[in-house]
Amino acid sequence: MRKQNIVLLGIFLLTIFVLSGCNNSSDPVSPASNTAGTITIGSQVWADKNLDVSTYRNGDPIPQVQDSIAWTNLTTGAWCYYNGDAGLGTTYGKIYNWYAVNDARGLAPLGYHISTDAEWTLLTNNLGGDTIAGGKLKALTLWQAPNTGATNSSGFTALPAGFRNNIGNSYRITVDGYFWTANEYNSGEAWDRYLWNERKDINRYSLNKKYGLSVRCIKD
Repeated sequence: MRKQNIVLLGIFLLTIFVLSGCNNSSDPVSPASNTAGTITIGSQVWADKNLDVSTYRNGDPIPQVQDSIAWTNLTTGAWCYYNGDAGLGTTYGKIYNWYAVNDARGLAPLGYHISTDAEWTLLTNNLGGDTIAGGKLKALTLWQAPNTGATNSSGFTALPAGFRNNIGNSYRITVDGYFWTANEYNSGEAWDRYLWNERKDINRYSLNKKYGLSVRCIKD
């Protein structure tokens, strides 16, 4: 009887070992943790939502500029809602021109900074490269069909907030998601990342600094 118990114990421990091995994923797209307000991907800790602040870190207000002509003439920081619709802001966050991103007073909350071009590259490399990372970043809802390749396996939950162009017109909500980086391309343009409902890749572009795009912060 004692020998039989030992055999049963051995089978039980072997089963636990096998099941533990099955659940131990080394998939780099799996978030290490997902605590309130953040998502961890590889060594990076990202905010889990688009930025939605109306003041700089020091408390100075960031102007809300909805008028198209005023937006076109800006060379300083501003934010707006897509088509002036505050209801959309509740879901998608605010969109900012790059002058706000680059303001020395700090657009990101304390403990965070605006994600850099290099940090976006590291993120997409952690997700298997640009050709497939878009699908792993895109939310499963809100994107217009077909939401090609979308799994949100990273937990990033990228949303299709659209954009506001350099002459103040809003376009492509539910179709495109654009995110500023902290790095400029030249005196008139800065780097961004772009997701599209019909593709599973993520693209690196430079856009006019007057454009209004979403912003995603990363922890210091």
